[in-house]
Amino acid sequence: MKILIVGTGYVGTTTGLIFCEMGHQVTGLDLDDRKIKALQAGKLHFYEPGLEDLLSKHFTAQNIIFTKNAKSAIEENDLIFICVGTPQGEDGSADLTYVKSVAESISIYMNRYKVIVTKSTVPVGTANLVTKWIKESQDEQIPFDVVSNPEFLREGSALYDALNPDRIVIGTTSETASKLMRELYQNFPCPIIETNPKASEMIKYAANSFLAMKISYINELARVCDDLKINVKDVSKGVGLDHRIGPHFLKAGMGYGGSCFPKDVNALIQIAKENGKPLSILESVVQVNEGQPRYFIDKMKRALGGDLKNKIIAVLGLAFKANTDDTRESPSLNLIDRLKVEQAKVKVHDPIVKMTGRSDQFPVIEETVVDADALVICTDWDEYKNLDWESLKLLMKQPYIFDGRNMLDKGILESLGFHYVGVANH
Repeated sequence: MKILIVGTGYVGTTTGLIFCEMGHQVTGLDLDDRKIKALQAGKLHFYEPGLEDLLSKHFTAQNIIFTKNAKSAIEENDLIFICVGTPQGEDGSADLTYVKSVAESISIYMNRYKVIVTKSTVPVGTANLVTKWIKESQDEQIPFDVVSNPEFLREGSALYDALNPDRIVIGTTSETASKLMRELYQNFPCPIIETNPKASEMIKYAANSFLAMKISYINELARVCDDLKINVKDVSKGVGLDHRIGPHFLKAGMGYGGSCFPKDVNALIQIAKENGKPLSILESVVQVNEGQPRYFIDKMKRALGGDLKNKIIAVLGLAFKANTDDTRESPSLNLIDRLKVEQAKVKVHDPIVKMTGRSDQFPVIEETVVDADALVICTDWDEYKNLDWESLKLLMKQPYIFDGRNMLDKGILESLGFHYVGVANH
């Protein structure tokens, strides 16, 4: 098939390259000159393990091209995936400005029947809106169908997830479009859920919100475990072995972040409010998540004498999780901002993310921890697990480690003379 991907961000680029792997011809369309130039040079404009090699492979083989020319891209492809951003609006709802712009461009340049697929995470009812926007902008009534086909990619594991999906969801009322989508995904050995567009759109929000709920649940439970001197990792393991619950997303830590969970939870809350059915559970999920960095700051203050003023704090990790350069809604940035309110002096390190303006960032960990009163683990990068802690301790002013990811061995660190504080890691 000849497939057009509109939006060459994390979702669009990954989706396009997977379709190349399946033997299809892909065009990536974007109006961002920086992104297109990078991709045309065979370089990703974001960090995702394994994806740049796949880009190089298919770009060299001419299985994928990238362009800013909307007219030719839309005219030449009959299967069009909308993969643009849907940022959070002021009220928490998803902003569909970019989706509407794509729909209007499609209507202008559509020259024959097209199947238009919303891959972006969008509110319930968006497929109907896209249909309406296209029809309203058409000079000539050309037939088309709109399909909802949400993505379920994890940043840092996107390539694996795209090649090995748990399920594929197809939302359409058109048999023609349904047949085309089934053919597109025929080589994927996973369940295919066929439903209407509204249900498909709800599945995406419901899935992400449920996972966010598990994270907030274990984080709130960890606060009780802290008071009772219980290791929350033991509780997580014991609970997660119940097949009805499962072990995933039951790791206590700094809270969830990234481009999906915060935005999607808030959007679903807003959808429910607009329909007069508030989701009180999800509202609590947000409250717990927003309070988790503050809870961790309070633990630091108690351990360091009640005051962080002028204390030098080394923060390891800026990305919201390992194996990505995404800092959107990162608990680390929330923590850094709170440390500055406490008038601490913050030094930061991340192996991938490069930021300016927030704090002093250092290229190597040794420079980051020099004279530090405390070290905080905020991102679970593998390289932080195997540091030479004995040497690092000699560089620090005070040997305090606050493990916001519960990723280090408490026994080993305490044997080296560190004061170790995790998240209910007793």
